[in-house]
Amino acid sequence: MILRLTQKLGSRLKAGSLKPMPMDEAPIADWTGHLFFFNRTPYIILCNTATLYSAVLFGNGITDDSIVIPRALAALRATMEADGLEFAYERFIVPRTGLIYFASSFSRSVTGSMNELVAYAKVLLSEEDVSPYGLSGPLNDMLLSSLRNDESRGYGRPREAFRSLIAQSRAP
Repeated sequence: MILRLTQKLGSRLKAGSLKPMPMDEAPIADWTGHLFFFNRTPYIILCNTATLYSAVLFGNGITDDSIVIPRALAALRATMEADGLEFAYERFIVPRTGLIYFASSFSRSVTGSMNELVAYAKVLLSEEDVSPYGLSGPLNDMLLSSLRNDESRGYGRPREAFRSLIAQSRAP
């Protein structure tokens, strides 16, 4: 499994200089993490690098890999279970968590789309009392131009793209 960190999150985790890595051979196990703040509270958004399917968690107390990994996996599990994808978590994510590599962000397209997701998350946080877990649903239903395909007329939704990726994936 690859966990790509933006500079901001890498700095918080004291990850040092991260090297770029190609996409994981199983794109379902390639995730990008970014740290953002709202009202002085740190949050971490994890996005599947290929589909931008997202999970959000509180960033309080997360200062190194021994803390971020179990919390990130718990957030992924909870988000996938809420979307009825617990089988995919067990089948495709869990087997790849034995060895987790940290790497630098994959592309500007991914980080740019993550910035759009963060901006929307901040709007949701400002308008209502919502937990990080509660942000994942609306974020995964957001239309993004980076997920366009032939049928989508220029836009795609992370949840639909992730379900499509699951359908194409093979168990390890």
